[in-house]
Amino acid sequence: MINLPKLTSRQVLIVLHDLAATAAAVVAAFFMRFEGQQLQEKLVGLEILLPIFLVLAVAVYLSFGLQRNKWRFTSVPDLYNIFRASTVLAVSLLALDYVLLSPNVYGTFFFGKITILLYWFLQMFFLGGSRVAYRYFKYARSIHRVKITDASSTLVLGRAADAEVLLRSIESGAVKKIWPVGILSPSAADRGQSIRGIPVLGDIDDLERVVADLSARGERVTRLVLAPSALSPEARPESILMRARRLGLNLSQLPSFDAGGPAVQLTPVAVEDLLLRPSVRIDYRRLEQFVAGKSIVVTGGGGSIGSEICNRIVAFGAARLLVIENSEPALHAVLETLKAAQSEAEISGRLADIRDRRRLTSLVAQFKPDIVFHAAALKHVPLLEQDWDEGIKTNVFGSINVADAAAAAGATAMVMISTDKAIEPVSVLGATKRLAEMYCEALDDEFGRHHSAGKRAMRLISVRFGNVLASNGSVVPKFKAQIEAGGPVTVTHPDMVRYFMTIREACDLVVTAASHALAPERRDVSVYVLNMGQPVKIVDLAERIIRLSGLEPGRDIKITFTGIRPGERLHEILFAREEEMTEIGIPGIVAAKPVRPSLESIRAWVATLEQGLARDERAVIYNVLRDAVPEFRGEAA
Repeated sequence: MINLPKLTSRQVLIVLHDLAATAAAVVAAFFMRFEGQQLQEKLVGLEILLPIFLVLAVAVYLSFGLQRNKWRFTSVPDLYNIFRASTVLAVSLLALDYVLLSPNVYGTFFFGKITILLYWFLQMFFLGGSRVAYRYFKYARSIHRVKITDASSTLVLGRAADAEVLLRSIESGAVKKIWPVGILSPSAADRGQSIRGIPVLGDIDDLERVVADLSARGERVTRLVLAPSALSPEARPESILMRARRLGLNLSQLPSFDAGGPAVQLTPVAVEDLLLRPSVRIDYRRLEQFVAGKSIVVTGGGGSIGSEICNRIVAFGAARLLVIENSEPALHAVLETLKAAQSEAEISGRLADIRDRRRLTSLVAQFKPDIVFHAAALKHVPLLEQDWDEGIKTNVFGSINVADAAAAAGATAMVMISTDKAIEPVSVLGATKRLAEMYCEALDDEFGRHHSAGKRAMRLISVRFGNVLASNGSVVPKFKAQIEAGGPVTVTHPDMVRYFMTIREACDLVVTAASHALAPERRDVSVYVLNMGQPVKIVDLAERIIRLSGLEPGRDIKITFTGIRPGERLHEILFAREEEMTEIGIPGIVAAKPVRPSLESIRAWVATLEQGLARDERAVIYNVLRDAVPEFRGEAA
């Protein structure tokens, strides 16, 4: 029994159309090849053969799936499918002709090679032509609709391949309210070409000339869309941004297609996108395989880092996510954002402070996570120099509570978000984060030495990175706000340098580090450092942001120096002198073999810290921090 595919009413209509096209192709081939009495004789035989041939045609079309393609999106693969089906039918006619050649059947060729060749061309033309015509009709109608609406005239900056993705999205209706009038490409091979009917008008450097030429012809350009190739360092995107602002053009960007995000979605051009070296290329398949189906807890999930980790975890296919946050507005905001993503993950959020050991342990035990990402922390250096006791409670005691709760709940890994300020720290922030790192390292070593045979030991790792662009408290939003207010832009010191990276890059590399730590052969490292390239001078950063805003440093916006604040240093350090660096074979991440005190020593220091806090003895606290972290150079005021 042959199982015929179940066809929709639309697919039935397509099959009927294709059969009519087939019959028309056969009959037309005979009328073109024969005439007079010979044609009349052939038509008599055709009345018998044509119905049989149409039954064969139905079987061929269904086997090649011609009824499945949507005519509005007819493309080269669809036309190739038509070529294959038509070739099969033409060869079938050729085989039939040789059967009819037999003296006891017909005695001579009924079709003939020329007739079959004519049929083959006509068949492809009738099947493909109707589909292409329909697509063009829909295209013309959609283009007309776009042009008569309030679409803004737009120039697309970038290579032809990038521009075509945007043009297709506009035609399909995925991107609305813009209409490209030209393309500016950095590639010389694109010049003088036309992409889907939109001309390449020149190089990116021709922006002012092209805008003026179009304006003279009555086409006022109001928007620029930057493709990924226009945001590469070679294209000098900061120059494009300044020139566009001087021309009064709105700016949007088409995101990179390997960023793990929506395929086509125009977003505003953020200054921070243009400030750094190219981002590290992330192995997203590795992350999806690592996260998919897992249950994950994120502490501090309402913060800038924590919320982005939540977004990425959901995007990579986690089965369950618990967001722990002590700020009610922040928790509400991140849950609303995650729900809007419409993922299949089961997402929940709980209000809790990581200092509350009992509540935290209970929440994590009930959830039973596979992995815990610990992003909750106090991180503003000057504030923690003033309220040092709060830093101890959150960054030390809170981190210990998270590590112990994760271990008690049977998690396979706990990942602590640390900072480059933890190395040779001069601030309370750095010292508290370093002590938290040491506790995780010691506990990781303890589990590694005492785990039972055949059972994987829990991993506890720390991931260090520097300043994150556009995160809460980052210098970039501060500079932008100062520029919008007319200045001045304040910098602490002319020689101050920092490492920078984007939020998404940092969070993706954090998850990548976790995937490496859980590999069975990797128990020799528990501290991971993100490779942030070369450090950036803060004053250079300020000057560049001013220029990206279309202004001139010193003339339009002044830069003033306010002096180094308590707990700050001019240069950040990524590894302690005694830490042995090791490459792990993953771009963007370097690991360190930890130098850790015993777990008993750390617990003794923690007990002394608790006593010092209870008696409000700052000198005792600082002595413990210096004992635990000998490089700590902070002084009790």
